[in-house]
Amino acid sequence: MDRPPGPSVRLKLALSYAAFLVVAGVGLVAVVWVFLLRYVPDRAVVVPLDPGDGGRRPGGLFVPGRSDLWEAFAPKAGLMLALLLVLGLVGGWFLAGRMLAPLNRITEATREAGSGSLSHRIRLPGRRDELRELADAFDAMLARLEAHVAEQQRFAANASHELRTPLTITQTLLEVASKDPDRDTAALLDVLHAVNARAIEMTEALLLLSRADQRSFPREQVDLSLLAEEATETLLPLAERRGVALETSGDVAPTLGSPPLLLQLVTNLVHNGIVHNRTGDGAVRVTTSASPTTVELTVENTGEPLPPHRVATLVEPFQRGTARVRDDHAGVGLGLAIVASIARAHDGTLALSPRSGGGLRVSVRLPADPARR
Repeated sequence: MDRPPGPSVRLKLALSYAAFLVVAGVGLVAVVWVFLLRYVPDRAVVVPLDPGDGGRRPGGLFVPGRSDLWEAFAPKAGLMLALLLVLGLVGGWFLAGRMLAPLNRITEATREAGSGSLSHRIRLPGRRDELRELADAFDAMLARLEAHVAEQQRFAANASHELRTPLTITQTLLEVASKDPDRDTAALLDVLHAVNARAIEMTEALLLLSRADQRSFPREQVDLSLLAEEATETLLPLAERRGVALETSGDVAPTLGSPPLLLQLVTNLVHNGIVHNRTGDGAVRVTTSASPTTVELTVENTGEPLPPHRVATLVEPFQRGTARVRDDHAGVGLGLAIVASIARAHDGTLALSPRSGGGLRVSVRLPADPARR
């Protein structure tokens, strides 16, 4: 915003300090004039040293009048007010500079952040006060922004790579088909349909992830236990084809959020549990629980053993937990990334841990519905 130039905050504070001192000095002079000089006679008088002699003895005590005292007091008072003004300006300028020094560092850090450098930190020394709390909050904001920008850059690179793959495959198939007119078009159309469907699925997943990150959704009362039942019923045919047993149990878990997004969260977790599982004798268990302040959804599945360092990377986009990812239901590697984003958008947390017998345990904790506590 283009603003006209104006006096600095330091100058305003210095003028304020000087004005306060001058006003205090004027008030003191007024107190002396009103409450002290009113007991002084208007004119000067001479009081005899011995009232009993009727004033016959020469000499006496001279008592100045109000005008005499004011003529003697006013120049000194004016000089003192001038000194207070100078002292207020000089001292106020110095004190304002000391007090505003942290703001200058915050301003410099803000300008650097505005130019694109998010690695700079203020790290203001000293004990805690309002300005240091502001600096610490600004440093924390810069750290979150730097991490978010790095994550978005990594995500954009991965997304462009993943989206380029089906487009490259499509272009290659079309070039081969143009050079071979006798090629079976039915088989080519099947492959193009599958590649196009995968590209559409990935695009929809990216849009859903962006929507969750922006938190652009209304909040309603939602029961996670009902969403868990709906997700397991929808994915039951897939589980039956793979020979995976589904089990849903738990308590009523009311929370506030977006029903479509939370349903997508539960569906992704159950789908991952089915796909990354043992074929024929696998199992997925979905449970819900509630406490006075939080509700929790837990999805456990059997499967291959996962090392802890591998589990820590599963929430990153385009990461897959097992090598069994090349079938029709493997997804695009955004399932847990979408779950983490939806959980954050609902002020919740996502926790992953490997099971001792193989497989994964995923827990999503959300704030409970305040109206149902």
